[in-house]
This record gives sequence, structure tokens and C-alpha cells, in this order.
Amino acid sequence: MDTIGDALIRIKNGYMVGKSEVSVRYSKLIVEICKLLQAEGYIEKCSVDEKNREIIVTLKYNARVPSLTDVKRVSRPSLRVYKGAKALPSVLNGLGIAIVSTPKGLMTNKQARKQNLGGEVLALVW
Repeated sequence: MDTIGDALIRIKNGYMVGKSEVSVRYSKLIVEICKLLQAEGYIEKCSVDEKNREIIVTLKYNARVPSLTDVKRVSRPSLRVYKGAKALPSVLNGLGIAIVSTPKGLMTNKQARKQNLGGEVLALVW
């Protein structure tokens, strides 16, 4: 099962039905993705529930309009997608972000280009 895709779709579906928070399965990678989404302003906060081994994601709205519009999973378990620093995708002419797994950790496409790093393109978020 694709845990990254599952977590991103749960967050997107939570926005679509107007929930204030959603829970996703715990993984170190999912926690890092949530921290990245929080830093970019797509979610309010994320907290780890150690007892139930899940992550509680608090969703962010701007005057009842969801901060996150859509998510597209690029690299899947059956088809990995790797790009160099110059070939990283630009999402909606810079309005969205691409989540990239680099040798120095998870970062957005803008941060990876600035540090001249390539890696696996996990997802596109806008």
C-alpha cells in the first residue's frame, strides 16, 4: 500500500468535506511531509499521537476556502520518478510546490533548485 499517497489523499478529502482535522497513519516520512506542508502554509499543524500510532493533521482554511486545492502523486511504488536539479517540475508557475526527497532530506522544488540537488519527486501540491 502507498502510505504517502494515502496520507495526501486523506488530507485532500478532509479539505473537500470541510473537516477541521484528519488522522493519517504514522510514519517518519509522513511526519516530515506534514512538517513541510505546515512550513509552506498548506496545513495548520500536525501532532503525533504515540498511543494510537497516528498523526493528527489540523487543516487550514482562509475564509472557508481550503488552503490546499489539489494533490498529485508523481512517484509511486511501481514507478519511481527521479529528476535532476535543473529538471525539477514547476507547479502552476510557482504557485504550488513539488515535494522532493533529496540526499539531504525532504524539501520543496524551490529549495532543491537553490541547493542544486535532485532526487525523487514524491508529489505535487497546489
